[in-house]
Amino acid sequence: MPRRRLAVIPHFTDHAANERTYLAWVRTAIAVMAFGFLLERFNLFLAYAIPANVRADHALHVKASEWLGLALIGLGAAMTLLATIRYQRNRKRIADTAEHDYGGCTPERVLSALVVVMALFLVGYVAHQIVALT
Repeated sequence: MPRRRLAVIPHFTDHAANERTYLAWVRTAIAVMAFGFLLERFNLFLAYAIPANVRADHALHVKASEWLGLALIGLGAAMTLLATIRYQRNRKRIADTAEHDYGGCTPERVLSALVVVMALFLVGYVAHQIVALT
């Protein structure tokens, strides 16, 4: 009986690498959104745990971290959208026989800058909390 030949996907390793990269971006986006949700919920806990006479002093910080939590959730959604666009673009380029320049780092740089800005805000927020408690 003749052996059946399996269909081979052209550039399979490139497509698989593109998909792994896409899934890594999606996992990172989920982690960023989960952290934003956790940050926002933790402040809800602090709002009830802090005594009423101290609560007024922390109201601005609680509000700021609520906005940061919301921003992280939005950032995660934007990461997912940009990762999907990048995945589709790279998928078409891999399948195309023409040569293409490597490019498209701007969204990644913007997202990285936003994460750094939010991290600096968190450092300032936590530092202020430590100073306020001492």
